[in-house]
Amino acid sequence: MVPMSIDFVFWLSAAIFLVAVLYSSVGHAGASGYIALMSLAGLAPEVIKPTALALNILVAGIASGHFLRAGHFAWRTFWPFAVLAVPMAFVGGHLSLPAQLFKLLLGMVLLVAAARFVMRSREDPVASEPPIAPALATGAAIGLLSGLTGTGGGIFLTPLLLQLRWAQAKRAAATSALFILLNSAAGLAGNIASTKQLPADIVPLLAAAAGGGFVGAYLGSQRFAPTMIKRFLAAVLLIAGLKLIFT
Repeated sequence: MVPMSIDFVFWLSAAIFLVAVLYSSVGHAGASGYIALMSLAGLAPEVIKPTALALNILVAGIASGHFLRAGHFAWRTFWPFAVLAVPMAFVGGHLSLPAQLFKLLLGMVLLVAAARFVMRSREDPVASEPPIAPALATGAAIGLLSGLTGTGGGIFLTPLLLQLRWAQAKRAAATSALFILLNSAAGLAGNIASTKQLPADIVPLLAAAAGGGFVGAYLGSQRFAPTMIKRFLAAVLLIAGLKLIFT
């Protein structure tokens, strides 16, 4: 792969830092935001997917540690979704879609992410733990999609847990954070097994995402209004998603 210019890497790193700040402040790792930036910048699909997955691993790891230490994680809620999602994410990361199909699927993922961030979800009482069979099937589907598109799957899992009343907001966030981390790691492993390489110049992008993740975790818990951030992110994702689908 042809290395990116120094100026391009600098500006892309700065943008990724901001996306990591914004996403981590609302409890997500940011893959859909990184994909939006790289798509708008004109990077190739074979660069976008592994880069987004690698960035996701760092930020999701930060979020996972935070929620685990806070005591919001529940193994019973997590494992039925993760047990098939992780191997399916590896499979998805190994596969390569035709460019036009990849762009269409990616655009749809970004529009779903945009819809997720404009939703105003109430915190409902938990009716029950997720049923095993539906959770296994759902986790497998989300894992495959996350590996194919370079996302961690949290944009699908979090609203599912909340809308079906399988978890309250903080438990849903804790579940999704570790789900994103494992899926992203499996997807990246599958991609590397297929391509035998990582994109050039990924190190400064990783550093930017890690720094943004730490900053966002602090600002989101003490400074920012989540509704404002979600609306801003929704606008960015909407523009990028429509660009991919219709161009």
